[in-house]
Amino acid sequence: MRPLCTSFFFFFFFFFHAINGHNLIHETCKMCAQKDPNLSYNFCVTSLQAVPKSGCANLRHLGTISIRLTKQNVTATRHRIKKLLEKKNLDPFVKGCLNDCFELYSDAIPSLKKALKAYKGRRYQDANIAVSSVIDAATTCEDGFSEQDGIVSPLTKSNNDTFQLSAIALSIINMLG
Repeated sequence: MRPLCTSFFFFFFFFFHAINGHNLIHETCKMCAQKDPNLSYNFCVTSLQAVPKSGCANLRHLGTISIRLTKQNVTATRHRIKKLLEKKNLDPFVKGCLNDCFELYSDAIPSLKKALKAYKGRRYQDANIAVSSVIDAATTCEDGFSEQDGIVSPLTKSNNDTFQLSAIALSIINMLG
């Protein structure tokens, strides 16, 4: 029985430590995209590789990086919404949608802080719930604009990026949890 345990240990040691840097990013993104058909493999790789420390990160650190990337995106989107709301002569429906999105993204920031804290504490279920609420925020924001014919969301790319980044974080959380 002992040799089997030793072999098993070396397999996991090799898998989690020999695959490092960019190989781990590619393997992680491949698994994420296979589990979620809405997640783009290329978006995942590009996003994670954009962070300099990701090249030497393990899977757990990639999870931290993905949550932080999501928080940065949510903060930037909230700022963009605020700027859009400052424009004069906004269509009242669009202004209403933007106000709703501003509130959704404002609520998403503390959710991501909770997610990161839970993740660092290895409370993966709590992190999952918090990150899932961010996916809901991006989807709800985007859906709001489609409630009136002829209205095009000015936030489609931002909402999609938030969705993708959150999906990456969720996939990694679920791999570890």
